[in-house]
Amino acid sequence: MAGPGSREDTMQIRGACHCGNVAFELEWPDHVPVATRECGCTFCQKHGAEWTANPHASLHVRVANTSLVSMHRFGTNTADFHVCARCGVVTLCTSDIEGHQYAVVNTRAFEHRSMLSPPAPVDFEGEEEDARLRRRARNWIGHVVIEAV
Repeated sequence: MAGPGSREDTMQIRGACHCGNVAFELEWPDHVPVATRECGCTFCQKHGAEWTANPHASLHVRVANTSLVSMHRFGTNTADFHVCARCGVVTLCTSDIEGHQYAVVNTRAFEHRSMLSPPAPVDFEGEEEDARLRRRARNWIGHVVIEAV
């Protein structure tokens, strides 16, 4: 996967849903801590999701059976939560902003979690839509490839 730099300056993190239908490789900037956020919304709380993103990271997602991926959208209708319909795991969330796709990844789907910091609570309740989209464009993963395999 082509990342923002060479492989020498990135750490590769692999993950997947429980059944393996949705798998990903995340190229993360080397020597940058993998900060984890725990969203306070009811969807994330009920799914036990903890999120991470870095605008200098790259994400490559492979979906074995696209018919088994359910997209959940709520609230401002500006983000899609990718839920495996077979095992119920939410692996990522994407947002299309001005024709560009951004993403955050659920760290609970990582193969190895030892590099993670304890999750910091976040709450975006009441955030205006324009501010929300600007925050995502600034902080989320900006190089996202999702492919059916």
